[in-house]
This record gives sequence, C-alpha cells and structure tokens, in this order.
Amino acid sequence: MPSKSIDALARQAQSILGIELAEAQLAQFEQLTDLLLDWNARMNLTGITEPAEIALKHYLDSLTVLNVLPKARRGRLLDVGTGAGFPGLPLAIARPWLRVTLLDATAKKLRFVEAAGRALGLDNIRIAHARAEDAGRDDAHRGTYDFVTARAVSRMPALMECTLPLTKRGGMVIAMKGAATHAEVRSANKAIATLGGELADIHEVRLPGLEKPRFLALVRKVGKTPRRYPRQAGSPSRDPIL
Repeated sequence: MPSKSIDALARQAQSILGIELAEAQLAQFEQLTDLLLDWNARMNLTGITEPAEIALKHYLDSLTVLNVLPKARRGRLLDVGTGAGFPGLPLAIARPWLRVTLLDATAKKLRFVEAAGRALGLDNIRIAHARAEDAGRDDAHRGTYDFVTARAVSRMPALMECTLPLTKRGGMVIAMKGAATHAEVRSANKAIATLGGELADIHEVRLPGLEKPRFLALVRKVGKTPRRYPRQAGSPSRDPIL
C-alpha cells in the first residue's frame, strides 16, 4: 500500500492534472522519497523534508509540466539546473518514453540523481555535469532537445540565454516560475527575440494548499540562436540581454 503522501499524489495528479499514475510508478515515487531523505541527511539536497510536502512541492509541481507536453510524443527533454532531480526525475517516472537528460554544475547532486535513477530502474535518463552556458556551446547538446525545463534557476533574461541555445528549432523551453512571471517575461522580450525564440504562452498552475499560483512560461524556438550565444559561464546573469 502506498503511504498517505503518495496516495495523495496519485489522487491529486488525477484530479488536478488529469494524469493517472500506475502502481509501479507510485512505488517509484515512494522509493524516491526514501532515497531523498536518506541522502539529505548527509548532504544538503532539499530543505523540504516532510513526505507530504515532498509529494506536493517536488513531485506534483514537477508533473505540472506534463500538461504542456504532447500526450504521447517521444522526444528528448533536458532539465537545466536539475539539483536533486526536479522536475526531471518525476517526468522520467511518469513518461518512460521521454529521454531525459539531467544537467547540473554540482557534482554531488548529480551523484544522488544518478544513484536514484539506478535504484528506480530508470533507463530513460542520463546525467550531464556542466554549466548550462558550457553545454550550450557543446555540439553534443546545442540545438538538440525537444523540450528544455528549468525550475527556480535564474531570472528570465539570463535563463533564456542558458536554455534557448540548447533547444532545437520547433522545440520548447518550459520555465517554471513564481508570482513575478509576467514581469520577468516582459523583461526577457529582447533576449527571447535575439536568441531565436518567441513567447508561446504563460500557463497558470494552481496546487492544493499553496496560496499563490505558479506559472509555466512557454517559449518556442522558431529561429537560429546566433553562434556567439551563450556567452561565458556567469555572463548571462551578470550582463543579461535587456
């Protein structure tokens, strides 16, 4: 039997997002919680340590991305600044046909993500240890991904320079943002246009027990990113395209 927190995840995923999770997937989320708490006792992976909050603020929040992905489309998804694996790991659990690459500059967090992937039997994930700016200049990653996600990584102008170069033409950046999303998007208009993107939509997300909504800012890649972008690591944040 799933724990109360995972049972709530199953009900909320179905009622709020229209996503049905199989028993095997719920067992994977249960195991991921155990692994996250065990590793978190030895290294700082997350400040959220109550299983019910993990299920809501990490798992359900991550799964909101599925509402803006094609229902059964195979493709490559890159999770930039994945940290402890969010939203990448929940997406890989819920959509085993997605090929998910989890990218982060912090090696110790990727050690957890890699170990969790092995323990959960996720054969659709791979790990990339790099800064997003460096990956964006690497032909192994540049212009490669159908979808690029980023959760609480940086403000939109800098984030666009770190994500659009990695997105293939016709693909989509999905920026998971908070209350200031609309203002951030307006400030990123020049960056989006310069880097070959266009704003497709801002999708509002309401999660139970959270007073403020969250948003998914969707930016479609419609053109080519000039070769000079992304600039050196750190430059997009220090000197954003405004």
